[in-house]
Amino acid sequence: MRSIQRGDEFDIAKYINDKIIARNLATVPYPYKLQDAKKWLGETLKEQKKKNPEKMSFAIVIDGEIVGSIGFNKIVKNHKAEIGYWLARKHWGKGIMPEVLKIISDYGFKKFKFKRLCAYVYSFNPPSMRVLEKNGFKPEGILKKDVKKNGKLFDKHVFAKVK
Repeated sequence: MRSIQRGDEFDIAKYINDKIIARNLATVPYPYKLQDAKKWLGETLKEQKKKNPEKMSFAIVIDGEIVGSIGFNKIVKNHKAEIGYWLARKHWGKGIMPEVLKIISDYGFKKFKFKRLCAYVYSFNPPSMRVLEKNGFKPEGILKKDVKKNGKLFDKHVFAKVK
């Protein structure tokens, strides 16, 4: 893992432009174009330069390619943040995301002194729920019809890890 940087937009656009991945992410459109990746990258780099950023993202790198991302959203220093992630489908089922989530969670609890990390997962994504549970995140509830994406309403499961 490493910080997001200029030039990452090409791999990000390549791998996140996947109907299944986009379906699992609240704010990612499909198709996902290079223009979308450039916009996200610009906003992310600008935010990360702030003294107290509200979000922070890291690249997941395998064989020199950005094949995923993980990060914190809605950061409240010394308190809490939401965690979000995605990984290219060709790397699913290899134990990569549980390992990356452990690293980033530990980092958040130490560097930002978080007391709470939470994540939201759609009902149709049990593999992501297992990733969270492997890292000590506990289910806290279900937000019924909380998200509207592509004209459909979806339930969102809430998972959290507290220190």
